[in-house]
Amino acid sequence: MKLLIAIPALNEEASIQRIIARSLAAREPIIAASPVTDVEIAVVSDGSTDRTVELAQAFGDDIHLIVFPYNRGYGAAIKEAWERSDADLLGFLDADGTCDPRFFGPLCDTLMAEKADVVLGCRLNEKSRMPMVRRIGNGIFASMLSVLSSTRVRDTASGMRVVRRESLAQLYPLPDGLHFTPAMSARAMLSDRVKIVEIDMPYHEREGESKLRVAKDGLRFLKVILDAAFLYRPARPLAMLGLLWLGVAVSLMIMPTAYYLRHGAVQEWMIYRFVVSHLAGTNACLLLCASYLTGRMAHVALPEMGRSRFAGEPVRRFLSAPWFWLLPLALMVAGGLLVLPSFVELVKTGATYEHWSRFIAMSFCWSVSFTLIVTRGMDYVLDLLAAQLRYIKNTRTAPRDAGNDRAMNQTGT
Repeated sequence: MKLLIAIPALNEEASIQRIIARSLAAREPIIAASPVTDVEIAVVSDGSTDRTVELAQAFGDDIHLIVFPYNRGYGAAIKEAWERSDADLLGFLDADGTCDPRFFGPLCDTLMAEKADVVLGCRLNEKSRMPMVRRIGNGIFASMLSVLSSTRVRDTASGMRVVRRESLAQLYPLPDGLHFTPAMSARAMLSDRVKIVEIDMPYHEREGESKLRVAKDGLRFLKVILDAAFLYRPARPLAMLGLLWLGVAVSLMIMPTAYYLRHGAVQEWMIYRFVVSHLAGTNACLLLCASYLTGRMAHVALPEMGRSRFAGEPVRRFLSAPWFWLLPLALMVAGGLLVLPSFVELVKTGATYEHWSRFIAMSFCWSVSFTLIVTRGMDYVLDLLAAQLRYIKNTRTAPRDAGNDRAMNQTGT
C-alpha cells in the first residue's frame, strides 16, 4: 500500500528544505507505524518567485518536483500531485513546518482501522500553538458544520490529512484555493457515503509568513461550507431558518392572544405585533416549504451523493394524500369567514368598519394556503422529473443487460 505526501509550496524558501528532509526521514517511521509499505513525496511549487524550486531541486530523485509557472492555488497544487501519482492513499502536508510528517503513520493506521475515507490531524488540542484568532475561526466553522451535518469534526481546515483514492469521486469537485481543506471537510461531513475521522496531533508555529488572510479566507471558508450544505442537505439550513421565524411569530402573538382570550378584543397598539407576526409567520411557511422542496430536489438529482433515504418522506406522503387539499381549503374558508361580515357590510352600505385584526388574520390564512398549494404543485413536477430520470437510467442500462442475456443464451446452447 502506497502513500503519497503532497507538499504544496508558495515562496517557502525559509522552510522547504527542512520539511522535505523531515518528510524523507519520516518514511521508515510511517511504514513501521501503519499498513503503508511505500511512501512517495511530491513537492509542488505553486508559482514561487523565491528560491523554493532551487532548494527543492537539491533533493534530486528522492522527491517528485512539480513546478507551476504561475500561481494556481493551494488546492490546485495538491490535486495535481494526486493526479500524477498512483498511490492508494493520498495525503498532503503544509510546507510551513507546523506539522510533523511522522504523524502520517498514526493517520494511515487510523484510516485503515476505522475503515474511514478521510482522516485528518486535529490541531485544536492542549499541545497546539495555533494563534487564538484562528482557533476561534476554526471553532465557529466546525460548529456550523456540526449543526448542519450531525457529525462532529473540530478542525475542519486542518492542513494535514489522508484520503483514500477510491473516495475522491465522492469528494470532487474541490476548489483550487486555500479553501480546499474546509471544502473537503464539508463534503465529507455532509455526505452519508463518506466517513471522516480525526485524531489529535502536535502543531507548532509556522516558519515564514502565513498565506492565510483571516477576513478574506474566512469568507471563502464560510461560502464553501454553505455551498456544501445546500448541495447535500439544503433542507436543514432552510428548516432551521424557518423554525427561527416561526418562533418569532409565535412569541409576538402570545401576549395579544392571551389578552383577546381574557377581554374578547385587542388593543390598537397591537397592530405592530400582528403585522410583524404575519410577516414572520409567512416567512416561516415559505422557508419550511422550501426546505422540503430543495431536499427533494437534491434527492432526485443526486441520490448517490446524499442520503440513501429521503428524510422528508412523511411530508411527501402528506402532500400526495387526497385529503391534503382539505387543509388549504380550510384555511381559505376560515380566512373568508373572518372578513365575511365586512364584505356583506361593504355591499350593503358601501363602507366597512370591521376591525383590522380580522383582515391581518385572513391575509395570513390565505398566504399559508397559497404557499401550500404552490408547494404541492412543485412536488408534483418533481414526481414527474423523478419518474423521467428513472426511465432514462433504465433505458441506458437495458441494452447492456439485454446483450448479457443474449451472450448467456448463446453460451447455454
